[in-house]
Amino acid sequence: MKTLKRARQYSAGPFFLISILLFSLQAHADEGGVPFWMSGQYASMAAVPMATGWSLVAMPYVYSGSADKSKTFQRGSSLNAGLSTRESLVLMQLGYVGEEKILGGQPYLGFGWGPGSNTTTASVSTTHPSTQFNRANTSNGVTDIYPLASLTWNQGNNNFKTYITGDIPIGTYNSTSLSSIGIGHAAMDAGGGYTYLNNTTGLEFSSVVGATYNWMNNQTNYKNGIDSHLDWSLSQFVSQNWQVGIAGYVYYQLTADSGSGARLGAFKSQVTAIGPQVGYLFNIGKKQAYINLRAYKEFWAQNRVEGYAMISTISIPLGK
Repeated sequence: MKTLKRARQYSAGPFFLISILLFSLQAHADEGGVPFWMSGQYASMAAVPMATGWSLVAMPYVYSGSADKSKTFQRGSSLNAGLSTRESLVLMQLGYVGEEKILGGQPYLGFGWGPGSNTTTASVSTTHPSTQFNRANTSNGVTDIYPLASLTWNQGNNNFKTYITGDIPIGTYNSTSLSSIGIGHAAMDAGGGYTYLNNTTGLEFSSVVGATYNWMNNQTNYKNGIDSHLDWSLSQFVSQNWQVGIAGYVYYQLTADSGSGARLGAFKSQVTAIGPQVGYLFNIGKKQAYINLRAYKEFWAQNRVEGYAMISTISIPLGK
C-alpha cells in the first residue's frame, strides 16, 4: 500500500518526537496540579522508525480546564479553590536520526523548547493570614528545555521503541504565582512503546507507557510523587494522504507528594481522556511532511482540573 510505505519513510515520528515537550499545565497534577508529562503527546505511529537526518517538529497546543470549589490545590504558600486555567503555546523540537544503528535500533537525539502563555484564576486563594477572591495571574514566557534520546525497531508490521527524556528547569516560573510556564524543578521520564502498522489494510494502533521521577522544587520544598502515563492511538488510512481515528490517554500518580512544603499531604492525581484525530501527508518540494490534529475530552479527574485539549503537530524534514 503506497500510503503506508510513505508514512513509514517519514511521518512515523511526529508524536513520539514530542515526548520531550513535557511542559507545565498549571493546575493539572502533582504540586498545584502540575505534572512534568504532557498527556496526549504520543499518538499515531509513535514507535515507527523515521527517515534519517534532521527534522523540525512544531506543536501548537491549547488547553482549557477547571475544578469546582470543593477541590483545593496548593501553589507555593497559597491554597486555592475553584481553579480554572487556559494554556496556549507553540513547542518546537529540533532533532536528528542517525544512520548507524545502536543495539539494532534507530537512534534519535533532540531538544525541545517553546514560547507560551498561561492564565489561571482561583475563586478563593488563601495565603496566611490573607484571603483573596477571584484571584487571577497570567504568565507569558518560555518552557523549560527538554532533551530526548530514543531507539526504535521494526519487524514487519510490528514496531517498538524505548526512550528517556527529562526537564532542565530554566523556563518561566514563579513560585508565588498561580500560573507559570516552567515547572520549577528537574524531572526524568523513561518508557517504551509499540505500534502495529499494517501496510496492506492501512490499520494502525499505537501505545506508549512511561513513568516520571521528580526532584525537589527547592523554591517551595515540594517534591512531586512518581507519575505513570499511557498514551494510545487507533487509526485507519483512508487514502494515500488521509488518516482518521481516535486517540486517548491515562495519567495516574503512583506515589504521594512529599516535602515540608506539601501542606495537602498525600496529593495524588489521575485523569483520562479520549477524542478524534485526523492526519495528512503532503510534500514540501521533494520532501514529505505531516500534519495531525487531535482533540481530547478529559474525565475521571482527581486532584487536578478537567477540561479539553487540542493539539496540532506539524513535522518537517530538514534533510541529512
